[in-house]
Amino acid sequence: MRRHLLTSTTALVLLLGASQAYAGMDEAKTFLDTEINGLSTLDRSAQEAEMQWFVDAAKPFAGMEINVLSEGIPTHTYESTVLTKAFEAITGIKVNHQILGEGEVVQAVQTQMQTNRNLYDAYVNDSDLIGTHSRLQLAVNLTDFMAGEGKDVTLPTLDLKDFIGIKFTTGPDGKLYQLPDQQFANLYWFRKDWFDKPELKEKFKAKYGYDLGVPVNWSAYEDIAEFFSK
Repeated sequence: MRRHLLTSTTALVLLLGASQAYAGMDEAKTFLDTEINGLSTLDRSAQEAEMQWFVDAAKPFAGMEINVLSEGIPTHTYESTVLTKAFEAITGIKVNHQILGEGEVVQAVQTQMQTNRNLYDAYVNDSDLIGTHSRLQLAVNLTDFMAGEGKDVTLPTLDLKDFIGIKFTTGPDGKLYQLPDQQFANLYWFRKDWFDKPELKEKFKAKYGYDLGVPVNWSAYEDIAEFFSK
């Protein structure tokens, strides 16, 4: 079975480096003008330098076609309708980015792992599956790939510290199997005026043995919920 890449960002980083120069820098500059347009922390010359690297690294891979699957949320719709077209225009690689429901994505991942049939080349899947990927070793080990076999097709300026949540896509073996593509923010709303009341702070510490404050683990969530429910 050909090991599959996980998350569309992974596919974009590695496969951009493994693509062909179909049109080149004119299309890359159009993409920078229309889609990036001041949103990058890199100045224009650095952006164009990275695009030139993609174009040059792509040359040996003419005619490649890649199949990607993700669930239907706005981030992935943008990837499917905008980024895939830009990717093909710049590199000549056609990306078939299919969108299905979350359950169908998980089922496809499981089917591919169980049957050894290559249904898709890359998946955008939840980082909850990181343990499965680490145990079964059926997904690309990105740590070793980028340092070894895939070194020539990995952007030299790629900095993993730029990704939020990288620890959640790293296996127990310390190897990276996914690159974060998008995240759902978890917000904690609370009555700060209650948390600041001296009498409540005193009662909470007397009962639970630590200061009342924003919870740092699930046990604290449970303690706070119990305390304010009575």
